[in-house]
Amino acid sequence: MTTDDVVEVRPRSAGPRGGRRADRTAGARTDDRRAPIPRPPADQGRRPRRGPATWVRGGGLSALVFGLPAIVVFGVFSWMPIVKAVVMSLQRTNLVTTHWVGLANFQRVLTDPVLPMAVRNTLWFALLALVFGYPVPLVGAVLMSEVRRAKGLYSALAYLPVVVPPVVAVLLWKFFYDPRPTGVFNTVLGWVGIAPVPWLQSISLAMPSLVLEATWAAAGGTVIIYLAALTSVPAELYDAAEVDGASVWGKVWHVTLPQLRGVLFITLILQVIGTAQVFLEPYLFTGGGPNNATVTILLLIYRYAFGNSLGGRYGEATALSLMLAAVLAVLSVVYFRLTRRWSTT
Repeated sequence: MTTDDVVEVRPRSAGPRGGRRADRTAGARTDDRRAPIPRPPADQGRRPRRGPATWVRGGGLSALVFGLPAIVVFGVFSWMPIVKAVVMSLQRTNLVTTHWVGLANFQRVLTDPVLPMAVRNTLWFALLALVFGYPVPLVGAVLMSEVRRAKGLYSALAYLPVVVPPVVAVLLWKFFYDPRPTGVFNTVLGWVGIAPVPWLQSISLAMPSLVLEATWAAAGGTVIIYLAALTSVPAELYDAAEVDGASVWGKVWHVTLPQLRGVLFITLILQVIGTAQVFLEPYLFTGGGPNNATVTILLLIYRYAFGNSLGGRYGEATALSLMLAAVLAVLSVVYFRLTRRWSTT
């Protein structure tokens, strides 16, 4: 007899209870055995590779054909001037003769004694427009939203200055700012016993006068934006605030402003960018005077490019334009990063 013929005999448990317990234990062990989980194929979950033929069959070629005119127009009229400006900032040119000068244009602009005055005047204009011009459209929109009758008429009257051409508006206000006693504003001041005021001829009053006209001309569009945003504020919030005994100012502070936070952030950065590029008012009202008190960065760029009839300093003009664009781009990025959490909470 070999070892293969030996059969191992295990003793059975004595009694019926022992046998049932052993059977249950064996069944439990058998149930605990689980079937192995099949592994997915190696290429499952991967995105199929899209070749040129797949892209064409998916409609990519037809979409490109239809979008190509818009891409060409956008590239020619938007990106080509930017590229041309970058190239021109490195040249000394009068559009007839061209010489490469590298960064000399940037150096001449930064050493110009008028540049600090232009930067200071631009910041002063932006600050005045922010302090006085930014709250005016919001206040007007809140007041018009509370009007029960003729709301459309008030909205049309608020938007009317936007319809007036900017040059016409400036010439009209220039007539109002007549420094003689017969001027419109000086006549009104004379009714209350105030002497005539040299609005545009005073170094201290010239810039506030420009801000007043710019606010009047541009506030109507912002008022319409705020009125549209106020319609999205739930009326239940005002009812709850009224039940809590909130005043009109309390409703505005605790309900209106939080609900318009996103719109307020957008209009704020748009106003900062717009005031940094102010040109029309200083150019038509004072030409940068008196004594360069109202010269701004864009007006200085205009002087570089078109101030000399024998040939403009286009290289310096484009160099200053690029520096202004870079500053505004950095300011916008920083602003949106700082207000990203505030506008969503």
